[in-house]
Amino acid sequence: MTSQPLFHHPVCLLGRLDFHAQERFTKALAPLGLLPRQFGMLSLLAENDGQSQQQLCESLDVHRNVMVGLVDELEKRDLVERRRHPGDRRAHAVHLLPTGRALQAEAERLLDEFETELLGGLSREEARTLVALLQKVGRHAGLDFVAHPGLTAGAPAVGP
Repeated sequence: MTSQPLFHHPVCLLGRLDFHAQERFTKALAPLGLLPRQFGMLSLLAENDGQSQQQLCESLDVHRNVMVGLVDELEKRDLVERRRHPGDRRAHAVHLLPTGRALQAEAERLLDEFETELLGGLSREEARTLVALLQKVGRHAGLDFVAHPGLTAGAPAVGP
C-alpha cells in the first residue's frame, strides 16, 4: 500500500483508513442488527439518558426528521422508549431500555475487539499517541467531535 505515491499523503491515508474502518465496523455490528448510526444513538443515550428529542437534535446537530426516524427505528426494536419529558409537557424524553443497554454494551465490546485488531501493530503508547494526534488534527481542522458525521443532518448514513 505505501508504495503507491498517493499513500504518501496523509489525507489519502486517512481517507483509505476511514473507508476501511467504516466498512469493517458496519460488518462487525451486522450480527447485532445494528447500523453505526443506531449504535451512536444508543451510546449517546447510555451516557445521557432521558434527554428530549430536541435536546438530542441540538447536541448531535441532527434535523428533527432524522431524529424522529432514528428513534422510531430503535423504538420498534424495544431498545428505547419515548416518555413525557418531566420538564416540558409538549416534549418527549428518550430512554434507553434494558434491551437497548445490553445491545449497546455488546456493540461496544465488538468495537473494542475491532479497534484492538485494527491497531494491533501499535503498542498501547503508540495507540494513545495516534488518538491524541488525530484529535489535534481534528481540532485544528475545526471539528468539534460532538457526533460522528453519519449522525448529522444531510450526511449519508452508513448501511441501509
